[in-house]
Amino acid sequence: MRNYEPNKILNIALAGHSGSGKTSVAESVLYLTGNVDRLGKIEDGTTFLDFDPEEIKRKSSVLSAVVPVEWKNTKINLIDTPGLFDFAGGVAEGIRAADSVLVVVSGKDGVDVGTEKVVNMATQAGKTKMFFVNGLCDESARFYRVFEDLKSTFGPAVCPVVVPYIEDGKAEVYVNLFEYRAYKYTEGGKVEPTDMPDLGTRFDGLREAIKEAVAETSEELLDKFIEGEEFTPEEIILGVSKGVKDGSIIPVFCGDAHNTFGIDQLLNSLVWLAPKADFDEEVGTDVNGEPVEVSVSSDGAAVAIVFKTVLDPFVGKLSYVKVVSGKIATDTPLINMRTGAAERITKVLTVKGKKQEDAKYIGAGDIGAIPKLSNTATGDTLCSPLRKVALEGIDYPVANYSMAVYADSKDDEEKITQGILKLIEEDPTLKYVHNHETHERVVTGLGEQQLDVVVSKLKARYNIDVKLKKPKVAYRETIRGTVKVQGRHKKQSGGHGQFGDVWIEFSPCDSDGLVFEQTVVGGSVPKGFFPAVEKGLQDSIKKGPLAGFPVVGLKANLYDGSYHPVDSSEMAFKTAAQIAYKNGLPQAKPVLLEPIGTLKVAVPDSNMGDVMGEVNKRRGRVIGIEAASNGVQVIDAEVPMAEMGDFNTFLRQVTRGRGSYTFDFVRYEDAPNNIAQKVIDETIKE
Repeated sequence: MRNYEPNKILNIALAGHSGSGKTSVAESVLYLTGNVDRLGKIEDGTTFLDFDPEEIKRKSSVLSAVVPVEWKNTKINLIDTPGLFDFAGGVAEGIRAADSVLVVVSGKDGVDVGTEKVVNMATQAGKTKMFFVNGLCDESARFYRVFEDLKSTFGPAVCPVVVPYIEDGKAEVYVNLFEYRAYKYTEGGKVEPTDMPDLGTRFDGLREAIKEAVAETSEELLDKFIEGEEFTPEEIILGVSKGVKDGSIIPVFCGDAHNTFGIDQLLNSLVWLAPKADFDEEVGTDVNGEPVEVSVSSDGAAVAIVFKTVLDPFVGKLSYVKVVSGKIATDTPLINMRTGAAERITKVLTVKGKKQEDAKYIGAGDIGAIPKLSNTATGDTLCSPLRKVALEGIDYPVANYSMAVYADSKDDEEKITQGILKLIEEDPTLKYVHNHETHERVVTGLGEQQLDVVVSKLKARYNIDVKLKKPKVAYRETIRGTVKVQGRHKKQSGGHGQFGDVWIEFSPCDSDGLVFEQTVVGGSVPKGFFPAVEKGLQDSIKKGPLAGFPVVGLKANLYDGSYHPVDSSEMAFKTAAQIAYKNGLPQAKPVLLEPIGTLKVAVPDSNMGDVMGEVNKRRGRVIGIEAASNGVQVIDAEVPMAEMGDFNTFLRQVTRGRGSYTFDFVRYEDAPNNIAQKVIDETIKE
């Protein structure tokens, strides 16, 4: 494929609710542009862009994928993104690299949660938005109902461009409202102009929707619309073109990807309406943190954003880049702005799904890949050392669903970390920690399906068999009473014996561990043994008297004791301190502490009652409620961490995916007696 200038490049992300047909639309585009000789099917695992074994197995996209096509002297980089919520990281990557987002909507199901989410993501990212209503050959599809749904959800900006003429339940004729022409489609992908059908009063409604959308593009046109004056054809065409590019108009196309119906009109309209790669500039920061504009120009110094990373079994690590300025070719000097290190470019590639082709260079506004950048990660900026600038990274969704990872074989335990860290390179929404307190490896993702893919890939790629379990909670123990206790260690075994004798007062205090003091008078315990006493106590607080959890908030005052001039030693006094701890803490009213976190959950108004009720069920305390935008409320609460394990699943089910939350540790509190006893019993049993 030849190189194109930025004004001839379109970068378009395909996004939408799971099952709306994004991958099928991409497949249909590939077929029409001559990149494949037959249409692949998702159910058969034969599509060009769902090539990962997990995607074939699940019959759904789990990764973003890139393929360039050529249409009417324009290069279109299609970025197919996942629809399942668990893989929303791929949507964030696709939107970051794209200039436009084509939101695919099911002609049968209409506006779904996924539709709303990707529209919001595109809006926040400042990207042009377009709709394609898909699957109209299905007799249960209802285009005009879906169109009204789009308008009621997203407002008067929604503007029809291509609409179907439905006869006998079939959508075989499609009308281009701007060309005022109709096209008939038949099996095999044939298309030919046909007479304009009679749309009746519906046509007037569609034209009114166009005028309503055009009126939103300028005050002058809005005044004209309010006065009831007709727009000229030129005003409509220029208004729509301007409105699409500045985001005030969201055009609607339609068709059926399985039969390629309407796909040619979609491509024609994209070339006409969608902003080219040179339409806008990016704002980055220089080495001093000052904002700097980066225009999309082939003549500028090289600047690129890494928006995706793939560990290819044959090529190795592949860094997908969108070049914003300049050109990147073999031996182009580049610096990674995150690490400050130079990166050596051995070759550059054009990516077509799972295939790669050597390229002469990746130009401004274009997308390609660079192999073997070992120290570069997704979200990094690569730039010329002559102009150091960092671009905005990728705004990933927050992961909250955690599970502990256990290897089936002890031989695999050390391999788990390396395997998961490699998977994180490809999917930065994943988080991983080795909790040394609970002795568990914990992986955190966006949901059950994402972590299920982690398990599958560990097996397929690295031959590591693992199981996921609910992670343990890091409880603590402390005391609420004060006790004075003796610790005496005496042992005679011939020759030198062992003797240490201490009196220690244990009391509660505000600390994250042990506060050690000594008020010994008269030399009953020599100063040289004080550190040994403290060391014995520090070792002891690692396990509390109730269930063996670490002890916090403990003050120990060594106030008396005795020693033997020959038999006393550091080891003897360390042991004596441990005996005092073991004897004293059970008498000092020990309690179990549980971790409490701050929960901030954003939910639609209609789900407020359900979510607040659930927070109460989980022993949470609602602190406040704050109104957000678009009918969303933010509940601020404090909830025990032990109760949050499946909150992710609950929230997704009750809000149908519209809710989101963050949860952060804030402090420890006394666990209620019934909860504490249950934890103690379970821990002792284990």
